Amino acid sequence: MQLNTLDWTIVGIFFLIVLSIGWIASRTAGKDTTQFFLGGRGMPWWLLGISMVACTFSADTPNLVTGMVRENGVAKNWAWWAFLITGMVTVFIYAKLWRRSNVMTDLEYYEKRYSGKAAAFLRGFRAVYLGVFFNSLIMATVTLAAIKIGAVMLGLKPWITVAGASTIVVLYAALGGLKGVIWADFFQYSIAMFGAVLAAVVAVKQPEVGGLSELLQHPSLSGKMSFLPDFSEPAVLIPLLIIPIAVQWWAVWYPGAEPGGGGYIAQRMLAAKNEKNAIGATLLFNFAHYALRPWPWIVVALASVIIYPDLASIKADFPAITDNFLKDDVAYPVMLSRLGPGWLGLVVASLIAAYMSTIGTHLNWGSSYVVNDFYRRFVRPMATEKELVLIGRISTLSLMLIAGIIALFFLQDATQAFNVLLLTGAGSGLIYLLRWFWWRINAWTEIAAMFFATTAAIVLIFFVDNLWLADTFSGIYPLPENYAGMGEKALSGTVFPIKLVLAVVWTTIGWVITMYLTRPETTDTLRQFYLLTRPGGPGWKKMVEQARKDGFPVDETDRGKPWEMPIQILCVFIGCVVIYSSLFSIGSFVYLKPLQGILLAMVSAAGTVFLFKSFSKLRAT
Repeated sequence: MQLNTLDWTIVGIFFLIVLSIGWIASRTAGKDTTQFFLGGRGMPWWLLGISMVACTFSADTPNLVTGMVRENGVAKNWAWWAFLITGMVTVFIYAKLWRRSNVMTDLEYYEKRYSGKAAAFLRGFRAVYLGVFFNSLIMATVTLAAIKIGAVMLGLKPWITVAGASTIVVLYAALGGLKGVIWADFFQYSIAMFGAVLAAVVAVKQPEVGGLSELLQHPSLSGKMSFLPDFSEPAVLIPLLIIPIAVQWWAVWYPGAEPGGGGYIAQRMLAAKNEKNAIGATLLFNFAHYALRPWPWIVVALASVIIYPDLASIKADFPAITDNFLKDDVAYPVMLSRLGPGWLGLVVASLIAAYMSTIGTHLNWGSSYVVNDFYRRFVRPMATEKELVLIGRISTLSLMLIAGIIALFFLQDATQAFNVLLLTGAGSGLIYLLRWFWWRINAWTEIAAMFFATTAAIVLIFFVDNLWLADTFSGIYPLPENYAGMGEKALSGTVFPIKLVLAVVWTTIGWVITMYLTRPETTDTLRQFYLLTRPGGPGWKKMVEQARKDGFPVDETDRGKPWEMPIQILCVFIGCVVIYSSLFSIGSFVYLKPLQGILLAMVSAAGTVFLFKSFSKLRAT
């Protein structure tokens, strides 16, 4: 497949606009680290919300969703739809707490909430672990998708794709800092969404598909189109719905869906003008992320099942795809190859936009850890602001190089990386929810959680045989009858929920024991943190009562006002209803079920009215 002159012109204009945004933003980004990493703490909710969703709309996301639909149907998306609960908890409970903390990064939080050498170690270690290793793995996953797209659509060699795709994003991210990234995100998200919808329209018009109504009736899609897994099949229901809803959302740390917020989501909240803008940004993000985006990708994935029913059929049409990259997730770029001139250039630009928006955010976020939480904290405490911005730009380039190496030599498909990320964060999520509201959580609790989660992931991924695991738990966990005859990849996916639960149990036991065996944080640290963030609740009762006896004004701001948690939890529940109703309302219209779509839309509208009325009752500035 070749891009003609019109296609290349469209791509060239796109690059020019993005670089211009970075150049304009660079006029203020280089002043100091607050400007470079937080945009001066003056960003509006709507721009931050779009930036959040643009970041999670990465080049690998359509591939990931396509692979899920092809492997286990639409219901497989509950593996990430379940994280909406985490998102709503962040919106109504944690967003304003983050904004009150007034930190530059979420890692700086550690030395406000905890004290001593353990807190310093935790901050420094996670700066390298998350900012460099974990962050590079995420960027490598996105870059892997770019490699596959480049190979399928343009016939490019992997190293050429990596070099070409990363150069522009490194330039504008290093020049413009967070403000440049956020404004570029706004432009890129518009292009990316248009391209996704266009790809879905073209997919259903393919001769093999014959239109939307024929797509929905095609026998190849039998059992793949349901919003929910089959409730009569425990072997399907438990891993696809029960575990994500009951365990995964609160127990697993995952970038962009951290329990209690964190990472680049926290960075956006910290960049907001005030608490209300932080809440509004995260609410908009969750609506756009879960309700608006998925259906164009799902339509393309369903059409791909008809046109390319297996990997052999993809290989027949695209022999240049190497076997290590030939997975179900490659079906998305394969489907895009059917676009015509002009439209092809626009969709290629949209995919580049998706890639760049994610990479740009992760580069700025990761470099903020390197600069603020490692270099300034441990290497050069007296460094000037200009020096820190320079180190931020150098680390931006370095992170991109590391991610490119991982993508080229170590990863094969998006689902593989998704599962690795889930396991390495399994069991630690509950800490991120509790640490704001329970004084007893200490730095050693989080250190222990990191240790136990990492060891669990290493053992379960590299040392536990999947067939042995299936045999061991076959009596208590529902497995397909033919699990012994499955291929390694299929069996790995089947037993993954077992691994996830084992990792959660192991890690949780480890950090709970550690917490009770180690001393709590110092009284002064706890009081200062409470005075700064004002979380309230019974988890701080003992500390607050003692502070009152000592004459410390720990609760003078909120004295006499009721704890907001009950109304916040109600808002979390209603928020989930609103967004899930919107998600399936759109899906119902796509499935040509307008009455069902209208009813779900009415439920969503009623819930939205309730949320806006309740929002005004929450204390936020």
